[in-house]
Amino acid sequence: MQQHIAVIGGGIGGLSLAWALVRRGARVSLYEQGPIPNPIGSSFDEHRITRHTYGGLSGYGALMPHAFRTYEALWRDLGETHYLPTNLLYVARRASDWYAATSGELDAMGIAHRSVSSAEIAARLPMLRPDGITEAFEAEGAGMLFASRIVTALARWLDEAGVALHPHSRVSDVDAEAGRFTVNGERRSADMVAIAAGAWLPAIYPAARPRLTPSRQVMLYLEPPAELAAAWAAAPVLVDQGLTHGGYILPPRGGTRLKLGDHVFTRRGDGSDDRIATAEDVAVVTTAAGEIFAGFERYRLLEAKVCYYTVTDDERFVVEPIGTKGWLLSACSGHGFKLGPLIASGLADAIVGKRDAAEVTAWAAGKG
Repeated sequence: MQQHIAVIGGGIGGLSLAWALVRRGARVSLYEQGPIPNPIGSSFDEHRITRHTYGGLSGYGALMPHAFRTYEALWRDLGETHYLPTNLLYVARRASDWYAATSGELDAMGIAHRSVSSAEIAARLPMLRPDGITEAFEAEGAGMLFASRIVTALARWLDEAGVALHPHSRVSDVDAEAGRFTVNGERRSADMVAIAAGAWLPAIYPAARPRLTPSRQVMLYLEPPAELAAAWAAAPVLVDQGLTHGGYILPPRGGTRLKLGDHVFTRRGDGSDDRIATAEDVAVVTTAAGEIFAGFERYRLLEAKVCYYTVTDDERFVVEPIGTKGWLLSACSGHGFKLGPLIASGLADAIVGKRDAAEVTAWAAGKG
């Protein structure tokens, strides 16, 4: 008999899980509290970084070749590709051994990389402040995933594949032992219930707190000064680590805008909060921008966008069974999009009985 799986959440995790389950022969119903895809969801964004470099978070670098291959499978199914390959430039403005921690991993994967001098950065990337740089390196095997285009195409594919999509459907009262849950006041059931609701997951399944904590984050979309437009149009994706910031910058390429975010987690707020950026929200990122960009005052702020991560103390994913008929899928802590389809595919294998549940939990946490 065909398994019926209920997936709760219409971001990259839930949509990817539905895709992976359909490919494994399951019948899928997907529930999302807003539209599918949801414009206020964290997955609905212009672009996200993907890369093979994962120094400091053991286990995940080894997953990245598989993550890239899973996206290739997704592109084949969608019939379209929403990815732009670029290099990644990592800049440290504090004591750092990230390159040493990363280079061996990159060598093992056959990814080219090299050290970059402050002088080269000043000449090639005049938008960056060259002062205070303690270490820099550039690696291939990176690029930009066009996030909102991906989730939009995935939702369309799922609809055409026969997935029962339920937008504007708020889920509550999940009974993971019985496979039952409430949708807009009506009780529903399935053979298995997978909660992949991002920042809303702790509200739907309170037992996940405090291990899974929503975190209000702000990203700035910027217009660079005219004299730097050409440099930005050819720039790689950038990671800039300082004493108090963890900046990530995506250049305005492929029809997107220049984006700056800060990987420092606020650990405040809730997924249901408003998305109106406050002066306090913006100040955190503009402070980082002043340390990263040369002449940041010349940039024009186009938009300050609020999104919510779900974070864990160790920044590792939580993918684990709950009860006898439930799963949690939290591919989170700010690096879920690049790994979303791969992690969802591993969970789909566990749900249909192709992989051991405990093994998938450890694997998704980078400990497999």
